[in-house]
Amino acid sequence: MPDHTTTLDAIATQVRSKNAGPFWMTLDVFFTSDDEYRFVLESLVISPAAIGDLYQVDPARVRIFELANLHVIKVSFPRNVVAGSFDDRDLHAGQQHVLLAGLTVPVRPAPPGAVMTEGSKGSKVE
Repeated sequence: MPDHTTTLDAIATQVRSKNAGPFWMTLDVFFTSDDEYRFVLESLVISPAAIGDLYQVDPARVRIFELANLHVIKVSFPRNVVAGSFDDRDLHAGQQHVLLAGLTVPVRPAPPGAVMTEGSKGSKVE
């Protein structure tokens, strides 16, 4: 039986993280098309609860911003430690995207009659 999931980084053009000041961090997920963007949004895999589980933060403090015109999902939440503090292991939060990039996403079903091909970012419909 084939696996009907993929990872967010296989769908997104880019997944990145960065500081949003010393107390917050931001994750950005970029998509090339409105279809990919909408599919991930509607799958609800990026939710306050999912981000809370991944990053060990209170889901009530997670903020998700939908930037439809840019095909971007932006997620912000408080850092577990203050940037630059003795316990901080990633001053610029530049490595924190890895957990989100590996998030499991269901594979979108192909429309009837579509042909699946292998591309550099995984299977796609043509």
